[in-house]
Amino acid sequence: MANTRFRIVLAEDAVLLRDGLVELLERFGHEVVAAVGDSRDLIKAVEQHRPDIVVTDVRMPPDFNDDGLRSAMELRGRYPELAVLVLTQYAATAYACELLESGEHSRGGLGYLLKDRIGGVSEFLVAIESVATGGTVIDQEVVWQLLRRRQMNEPLSRLTSREQEVLGLMAEGKTNAAVAEALNVSQPTVAKNIGNIFLKLGLSEGDGHRRVLAVLTYLRS
Repeated sequence: MANTRFRIVLAEDAVLLRDGLVELLERFGHEVVAAVGDSRDLIKAVEQHRPDIVVTDVRMPPDFNDDGLRSAMELRGRYPELAVLVLTQYAATAYACELLESGEHSRGGLGYLLKDRIGGVSEFLVAIESVATGGTVIDQEVVWQLLRRRQMNEPLSRLTSREQEVLGLMAEGKTNAAVAEALNVSQPTVAKNIGNIFLKLGLSEGDGHRRVLAVLTYLRS
């Protein structure tokens, strides 16, 4: 199913889940160069193997707090091209925001998915490919939690309701085509809305990852 073979470091302390993910990823053509159960071993494995993407849980040994996430962000500081997909059971918006903030000056893709909300193998593999090739994928439940709790900050208040809808779908990692399908509009209309979003948020072409920066503004609000 995967179109491209990626070299993956997997960090998951639950042995059965870790072994199952290794088997799944390798069955679909990816190479799991290391599978570890400790955040300290995650850092060592990335230093040794320099993978295309890290797939990690948030809460891991040694402290079972946010060790996995912290290690992933530390690694992105060292290797800006490293893609990171967080696979967790915690719909913590603070964790998602921290992960995205770590990507402001990085080139690698980012993802935050909830283990019990992945609808199928194909959805997981698509997320792997999207993040590994520089995309951003955020679980819809995390996005909706942000929607429920946030109050509009001044930059976002400039956006129309449709532009806010488009930005919310962008935060889920949807492509322009997927946004157009979700809203039942044309892709040129979506592109125009995104251009307006960038303009109203003060993001010029010289800012680089404008899509990520726009999503960050959304998630911080």
